[in-house]
Amino acid sequence: MANDTDNETSQHTHDLATLIAEWLDWSAAGRLLGVSSSRVRQLVREHQLAAVVPVPGEGPKLPAELIDAGAIVKGVPGVLTVLHDGGYDDTEALTWLFTPDDTLPGRPIDALRENRGAEVKRRAQAMAF
Repeated sequence: MANDTDNETSQHTHDLATLIAEWLDWSAAGRLLGVSSSRVRQLVREHQLAAVVPVPGEGPKLPAELIDAGAIVKGVPGVLTVLHDGGYDDTEALTWLFTPDDTLPGRPIDALRENRGAEVKRRAQAMAF
């Protein structure tokens, strides 16, 4: 069974590599946010941010689009918390955030970055429960 899960996680991570153009390591994210890299790790643990290992053998990274103007994009922590409470892991949550949705329209991350977060959070709640 573990191999099925490992293969599924590997496939989702591969999908993320095509969905997300720019990745940040802990220190780069910390510089953008004005915090230490250990604080970035804490933000990931608290589901304020999400991170994965996009390239096998490299360390964990997070999508650059989760940060804007020196802060976490408004709505990202709430959506990540809802998804995690519903059983999603970081890989699944990022896949959902960065996958285009014609009914939104666009990607959920774009809607959050454009201050259209209410609909994104509503959809996350519906999916997670």
